[in-house]
Amino acid sequence: MTELIWQGKYDENGKRTAPLRVSLPFQTVETINESSIERQRMLDLFSAGRDSDWRNRLVWGDKKYILPSLLDEFAGKVNLIYIDPPFNVGADFSFTATIADHPDTDEDESTEFLKQPSLIEQKAYRDTWGRGLDSYLQWFYETAIILRELLSENGSIYVHLDWHVVHYAKTIMDEVFGIENALNQITWKRIYSHSDANRFGIVDDTILFYSKTENYTFNKQYRPHAESYIKSHYGQFDETGRQYRLVTLSAAGPGPSRKFGKQEIAPPPGRHWAWSQEKINEGLASGKIVFTSTGQPNTKQYLDESEGTVIQTIWDDIQRVNPVSEELLNYPTQKPEALLERIIKASSNENDLVLDCFCGSGTTAATAEKLNRRWITCDLGRFAVHTARKRLLGIEGIKPFVVQNLGKYERQAWLETQFTQKEAHQKYREFILDLYHARPLNQHTWLHGIKGGRMVHVGSVDAPVTAGDLANIAAEFKKAVGTGKDAPKSNGVDVLGWDFAFELNEVAKQQAAQANLDVRFYRVPRDVMDKRAVEQGDIHFFELAALKVETKVSKKKEATLALSDFVIPPDDVPQDVQKAIKHWSQWVDYWAVDWDYKGDTFHNQWQTYRTRKNPDLQKSASHVYEAAGEYTVVVKVIDILGNDTTKTLKVKVA
Repeated sequence: MTELIWQGKYDENGKRTAPLRVSLPFQTVETINESSIERQRMLDLFSAGRDSDWRNRLVWGDKKYILPSLLDEFAGKVNLIYIDPPFNVGADFSFTATIADHPDTDEDESTEFLKQPSLIEQKAYRDTWGRGLDSYLQWFYETAIILRELLSENGSIYVHLDWHVVHYAKTIMDEVFGIENALNQITWKRIYSHSDANRFGIVDDTILFYSKTENYTFNKQYRPHAESYIKSHYGQFDETGRQYRLVTLSAAGPGPSRKFGKQEIAPPPGRHWAWSQEKINEGLASGKIVFTSTGQPNTKQYLDESEGTVIQTIWDDIQRVNPVSEELLNYPTQKPEALLERIIKASSNENDLVLDCFCGSGTTAATAEKLNRRWITCDLGRFAVHTARKRLLGIEGIKPFVVQNLGKYERQAWLETQFTQKEAHQKYREFILDLYHARPLNQHTWLHGIKGGRMVHVGSVDAPVTAGDLANIAAEFKKAVGTGKDAPKSNGVDVLGWDFAFELNEVAKQQAAQANLDVRFYRVPRDVMDKRAVEQGDIHFFELAALKVETKVSKKKEATLALSDFVIPPDDVPQDVQKAIKHWSQWVDYWAVDWDYKGDTFHNQWQTYRTRKNPDLQKSASHVYEAAGEYTVVVKVIDILGNDTTKTLKVKVA
């Protein structure tokens, strides 16, 4: 077989470069739309060591780690894969962020701005296109290998591309899946016309359709007959006004004669009657069988009983999402649900598992949900995951689903490869301090560096920074005062962490203030795991947002929460756009509440969010408890850039 070769496909020893195979456990960070009864049942199953019920999955993270990590549980179990990977070197991870109007202002239009890709998204872009076409082909090849392993024996995959790379991708798909499993090359005409000055207008994409084996699922799909076809073929009407056409009752292949009433009629030479004698009798009685002038029996085929015209490989009846579409989410690569509906109906059945590892705006997951399929979808972009979450919540009767990531396990894998085992944690802290432009200190346990007179603490890769950590930092800070040249010169401490405990930001700051400490919390960006971003100096530490929530409990066991302030470091927002913010609430795009947090994971029991149709945001929420007691309540806020902030509260119900 002819083989496509590119730089990087084979190593220096002539051996094919294999895809990364690392199995990391998924962490559930949020469970959405699960009732308290379902929640308790899942906890009981887990504590009993039994498999819990299926939950659809929305995963945030790098496909390089997510896809191989899915293999342990899902190898050979995915029935359908649809992917819409980057088409060309012009593709990026930018998105349009919207600042809604505040009702107290005179302005009547929201403000939009283009949010540039984060550094971790730029890393993925560089991994895909860093060496041009060679690196793209290697990335696509490795992805195709893992996806084939995930497919079930009756599974199939659709790869959605455009003219830039589809011919290369097809060659790779032929190699990985086998040319005998290449089923179709579908042309999707997404727009009617396109103005290109010096070439023919480009109006189509290509969708490659492959199966894993010859025993794949396929359900014929139909489209409504064209009016011209109806006019030319269904020109007869019965006494009730129903349109029909006459169709011969015979089919290819010899067969016996049949009785049509009192007359026995032989089929035409070389043909047979397609209906049994019993069905012929029924057709005569109902008037569905009529005879031509030559005495040949025909059957009435009614227009309203016709499924339509069988879909072929040219799809020109589905338009892209246009600016006035109800589906529009301002996501640049958004695909119409009608496109995914056709694919999902054709190549899967109810309760089958559908995978899309390029989530985008969540079209595949939303359509699979509506068609009663199970689904897994993932994306590297935090904003994409947030967009998909909101979209899924807008589906009536949405089944419970979870938001997951690889969290600390991805960082642990990076730590093991980045630093030698000996003194790895010390080297890691020095590495982070250097990126933060702080000088390392070695004489303390909890105070790891100093910058501009402020002490610096570096959180570990595998655990969140907690209030207990802060207590230890405060105690060590107190002992360090006046101990020499590296003693604290101010009361300031910067705490750098990958994750932070739910209650940390406000509660810990209050504790620190009582100890006369000025504490600031900064998130360690995932970009530190990208060698090129580090070399280019593209690392920035952003301070955590601060959230204030007021609580009130009535005598009827009703608790009411009200957002009262939200402060976000506006580092990612252009200065001119910041001027559009007249009120803190304009930073908030979504917020949700877990009214009875049990320490397992955040359960989204109530939420409100902005949409194009309803840009206003509800700022308070109420819940009636069934029993008296003290409850832990967690509030999660997601800002207009897709970043989340959580706050933990204690509510006493009498």
